[in-house]
Amino acid sequence: MPRLLDVSDDVRAEIGDEEADRLLAGDNAPGSYDCTSCRTPGDTEQERTSTVLFVGDETAVLAFAHAACLPSQVVQVNEDQLQGAVQSLGAPGADAAAPSAEAPPAQAVLGVTSGLILINGDLHPALVVEPTGPISRPGVQSGGDDFLPLLIEQGFMPVPELAQAPRSLPGWSVLLAMGQLHAVLQPGTGGAPAQVAWWQAHQPLVVTEGWRAAANKTQTVLVFAAPVGSIGRQPREDLLRDALDKAAANGRLVAAAMPLAGT
Repeated sequence: MPRLLDVSDDVRAEIGDEEADRLLAGDNAPGSYDCTSCRTPGDTEQERTSTVLFVGDETAVLAFAHAACLPSQVVQVNEDQLQGAVQSLGAPGADAAAPSAEAPPAQAVLGVTSGLILINGDLHPALVVEPTGPISRPGVQSGGDDFLPLLIEQGFMPVPELAQAPRSLPGWSVLLAMGQLHAVLQPGTGGAPAQVAWWQAHQPLVVTEGWRAAANKTQTVLVFAAPVGSIGRQPREDLLRDALDKAAANGRLVAAAMPLAGT
């Protein structure tokens, strides 16, 4: 029976016309599935469904999502991350390697904390990114910390105070797959159509039900970043907000709004 599937041109190019046509005809597509974004049940026979292809270095995994949660797309991910997602088919905060030739150097380690941040009376799902040490420009051994200038060059905006939500950063997104946080994605370089990971979790990062519900509602995540020593690992969201306010007042905070789940 034909399925209500969306197969993007990028996904079709990766899996081939024959496989794409089989999916649309219902030969290889499941009837019911758990949405790779919100983790609630879906039905390819009853509701519009997106095909999402996760591609690692050696492995590719085809997943399904409500079309309202994610568009059909190809998402480049770390091979270890992809293998972990296949095998799995605590607390806020995780460490990961900072990727990308234009972002902080590959050997830098970033800490990421999730939390709900109150701005203008509204709760926003947010991620706070802070390195464990100073980050210099790639190829520069100055010993200085260029973390904020690098991010500003990529479109993040300085935050003098948390009075309003930051503006959207085109081409960037936050990938929430199988109900867990997997990566922050940036535009591909060299004309590549697919996004690449700017930050990715060594293992999927657990977020609270409240955070996930807010993210699914707004379809937007606020990403804040500060140099090492500015925020710290705060055990409560009120303390996290206090640390953000202090970093902003000291000129040590940048931010951007990103759509949920990687377009």
